[in-house]
Amino acid sequence: MFDPTPALGLERVGTHDYLARNDRGAQLRVSTPGTAGAFAPGELLQLALAACASLSADHTLARRLGSDFLAKVSVYATKVGVDGSAHDDENRYDAIRATIAADMSALSAEESAALVARAQRAIEHLCTVGHTLDSGAVRSIEIVPVGP
Repeated sequence: MFDPTPALGLERVGTHDYLARNDRGAQLRVSTPGTAGAFAPGELLQLALAACASLSADHTLARRLGSDFLAKVSVYATKVGVDGSAHDDENRYDAIRATIAADMSALSAEESAALVARAQRAIEHLCTVGHTLDSGAVRSIEIVPVGP
């Protein structure tokens, strides 16, 4: 039976245009790369890794830097391998890199290094998205007809 309100899903709202929603009321627009006001699926993949890492390290960083610490996260993906060959023909990313820049100006170099190491351990332990990418999750996509 067709369930119009899944806990997490997408609804087509136009040509190459979908609205993603969860059961907590959040929503965002997903479309093809370059569409104004929308995220492309590849951007969401990159953001998922960056957000997971950031949230995994947040408690560790906040405990030392304060609950209102300043941070910005940059993320990008590449389609070029270490040998310089592109993977465009395979339509996949070769690497995704996230950089968490946190204001540690009040710390000494040694304190900063220790905090970075602790935060990195928290990410390695807690980041589900990273673990999933590292393990090469099995994917399954099913198209189900609805209607008569």
